[in-house]
Amino acid sequence: MSGELASYAVKQSSSKSRLVNEKRHPYRGGFERDRDRIIHSSAFRRLEGKTQVFTPGLNDHYRTRLTHSIEVAQIGRTIARALKLNEDLTEAICLGHDLGHSPFGHLGESVLSEIMKGHGGFEHNRQTLRVVEFLEKPYADFAGLNLMYETRLGFAKHQSPYDSPACPTAKFNEKVCSLEGQIADVADRIAYNCHDLEDGLRARILTESQIKNLEICNEAIEKSNVDMIDDIFVKRNRIAKTIINILVSDLLTTSSKAIKAAGIYGVDDVYRFGRSVIGISNASEGKLKRLEKFLYDNLYMHENIRDGIEKVSGWLGELFDRFVKTPELMPKYYQNFIDENGIHRSVCDYISGMTDRYCLNLLDVKSEYS
Repeated sequence: MSGELASYAVKQSSSKSRLVNEKRHPYRGGFERDRDRIIHSSAFRRLEGKTQVFTPGLNDHYRTRLTHSIEVAQIGRTIARALKLNEDLTEAICLGHDLGHSPFGHLGESVLSEIMKGHGGFEHNRQTLRVVEFLEKPYADFAGLNLMYETRLGFAKHQSPYDSPACPTAKFNEKVCSLEGQIADVADRIAYNCHDLEDGLRARILTESQIKNLEICNEAIEKSNVDMIDDIFVKRNRIAKTIINILVSDLLTTSSKAIKAAGIYGVDDVYRFGRSVIGISNASEGKLKRLEKFLYDNLYMHENIRDGIEKVSGWLGELFDRFVKTPELMPKYYQNFIDENGIHRSVCDYISGMTDRYCLNLLDVKSEYS
């Protein structure tokens, strides 16, 4: 964390701290330690093998859930530093926001959600909290990573067009998270739209002629002078990165004005205000929504992407039934949760933590996958 923090930034001195008290570290702050605990967690490493849009292993250039999280953190840190907010807290929330994501992306999440109807449901933000509060166990004295309250609040309240918080309100009474958590929300949205666009172009599912019909892409093309660039890889990269710069620049101006207009002078003012103030202008919001609709219609719903829907549903359903009927096939670690959490939740915890390839290897469908 660099520079003097704004009065409305979260500070360790005013934090609600951890569930279990710990001795302060001699040279790392609480939110730095949260970031480090997330990076060193097993769940974070496994994000490398979880789908963002394209299945990991098909092409080493496509994003995975891990590289997506790192890109979100880069954007989040930039915003936090410019607004004089807590960069360490922002980075921790950004890096950890997808720890609870299932294999096979949002499709896998929808399948698990359907399977878990009647058993408490499944939603990846809620699962992220479960990962950091219960499932990860690197310490002898307590379960979970024992993260700071504000980091967990950021996970609980994480929102985007594809994320709707479904976490118990008993843990968190605030209607919104800190400004740092709000940054993570918008950084996530900016990151996945821009890198999904770039990956879609790389896969040749999207074309440059298509995206020229979008105002924000045209603006990026003009600003980056990509028509003067011959290398197609560089052109795609410059378009995506210029859109990020356009949106982040807009966000900094818009959010600074919104913080002032809302009369926010401290963290408590953020919570009392009850609505997000970190965001982009109405004009940019319109442009971004049109890009999102374009990506939904032309990338996420493309036949090459949707071909796996029935397969994924069958794969996860088969695995779920297998472990419910014969839980002894699961690692002892997850078997030990059954008495406290029930068989369905324990199986869900096990499967949701898997990588795509691990699922398929268990089902012996590796040849289909490759």
